[in-house]
Amino acid sequence: MAEGPQRRVVTAVIPAAGLGTRFLPATKATPKEMLPVVDKPAIQYVVEEAVAAGLTDVLLVTGRNKTTLENHFDRNWELEASLRGKGDDERLRLVRDVAGAADVHYIRQGKPRGLGHAVLCASRHVGDEPFAVLLGDDLIDPRDALLSTMLDVRERHGGSVVALMRVPRDQINLYGCAAVAETDDGTAVRITDLVEKPPVAEAPSDLAVIGRYVIDPGVFAVLRETAPGRGGEIQLTDALRTMATAKVGPGGAIPVHGPVHGVVFEGRRYDTGDRLDYLKAVVRLACERDDLGPDFRDWLQDFVGTGGAGQADAERLSAEPARR
Repeated sequence: MAEGPQRRVVTAVIPAAGLGTRFLPATKATPKEMLPVVDKPAIQYVVEEAVAAGLTDVLLVTGRNKTTLENHFDRNWELEASLRGKGDDERLRLVRDVAGAADVHYIRQGKPRGLGHAVLCASRHVGDEPFAVLLGDDLIDPRDALLSTMLDVRERHGGSVVALMRVPRDQINLYGCAAVAETDDGTAVRITDLVEKPPVAEAPSDLAVIGRYVIDPGVFAVLRETAPGRGGEIQLTDALRTMATAKVGPGGAIPVHGPVHGVVFEGRRYDTGDRLDYLKAVVRLACERDDLGPDFRDWLQDFVGTGGAGQADAERLSAEPARR
């Protein structure tokens, strides 16, 4: 258990400098974070999640060709005036909500050198305060308050907190993987080791690290001493491993950065990291929308039931001459 009250987390760091090569050519001129998931860009879901958890200061770590992100979270006076003139109050509210969601800042990563390097780029903005890191490839359903739970664990234990999720054992090589020990806290486990994308046979568990972290500012000193790891990049997993496995100091003193705990997430997560999972995320979220879900589910059932033709197409095809 951490000693004394923990400093409140108010800052969210969202790395957004990736090239999005898996979505080319769509991402040649459009950042992958701006690809729509139903009718909102993926990055907006992430910012809204941070705000819902009480984080009011958002830092986007960007790269070249990412000015669209800045425009999205800025006011668009001409658009607002046009919507106001049409009396379109609903869409006007949506546009204003985006601009006022949080106090959004930006910093360039420059050369992409891994997630650890992207986090290190945030050090001046964050300073000596704990902060959250949210990855845009993982969308967490707003009905599942993962980030708020992680902030509560940080409040009780100090140090850092990592989101974990059980995955099929044969897929663990696609993720960072955690070895854990039980604690007296039913919400959290103690992380005893972390391995970035281990071979399946060498993975310490089936607990994968997913894209939510609450991190002690001591990570910056650790990252500065972290050598490039897998893929020649500075891995955040490697820095957190150093923190998780740090020996207790003389007299039983806890290392300056504190322990590393994990929260095992069993809720709804939408993976937008590759094309197939992105499409699945769009379908799942659209099906659950009150305004779109009923009609979309009906169409989807019809589409699947007719082998992808749809009822209208099926009727037309069945009426065509046998010469087909």
